[in-house]
Amino acid sequence: MIRLEILGLSNFPEIKPGDDLCKIIISVAEKNNIKLMDKDIIVIAQKIVSKAENRIVNLNNIKPSKRALELSRITGKDPRFVEVILRESKRVIKAVRGHLIVETKHGIVCANAGIDRSNVAGRRDIVTLLPEDSDRSADNIRQCIKKLLGIDVAVIISDTYGRPLRMGHIDMAIGVSGIEVFKDYRGTTDMYGYVLRVKRIALADELASAAELVMGNGAERIPVVIIRGLKYKVSNNKASILNMPERKWLFK
Repeated sequence: MIRLEILGLSNFPEIKPGDDLCKIIISVAEKNNIKLMDKDIIVIAQKIVSKAENRIVNLNNIKPSKRALELSRITGKDPRFVEVILRESKRVIKAVRGHLIVETKHGIVCANAGIDRSNVAGRRDIVTLLPEDSDRSADNIRQCIKKLLGIDVAVIISDTYGRPLRMGHIDMAIGVSGIEVFKDYRGTTDMYGYVLRVKRIALADELASAAELVMGNGAERIPVVIIRGLKYKVSNNKASILNMPERKWLFK
């Protein structure tokens, strides 16, 4: 029997700028009677990482640029919100009524540069930005847990995105530390001996989506999930390798 556990840490406190997420995760796990173990995978919602790192913006302090005003007229979005999106982006991919798709500074192609109002302050004028470097954030938490508890874990920072040509949203990995982000089947054989040539599973994204089943996206207040029982390879790779280079885009 193969068994995989997904353990949500409930009763998580409200995270404020400057909070030490590593120590809070350890403390909340103990209160949930969960002992963190070697090879655990800790999936953390982007929102609390952004809050702890003070990646919070009050739109009342933002003055829209000419470009932001132009895109606001096209999309119907708050020009202050559009200005913040532009500041967090390399380029605009698509702007139509109700939608602004960009490539973020991190190389992620998504709506609104990952900037969000949900689970922030309950107000439309307060938003969170993505962490400046989600891989570094994940690694800092991983190294802290190793230092304090003497165990090796993997850390994934997740966020919610739509997908091209698919309805609905899923959680994906935007920061990783201590885990190989792909499960690569290329060069191996299937059950009939056929050599697989293409198949490479985005393991980190699958784990982020699995965690969301427990984490939720509403009022669940479970921003950290422990995935236990999965065998994985330890790696120093970054979440950015999950971003498909434009030369491989089949749809534009």
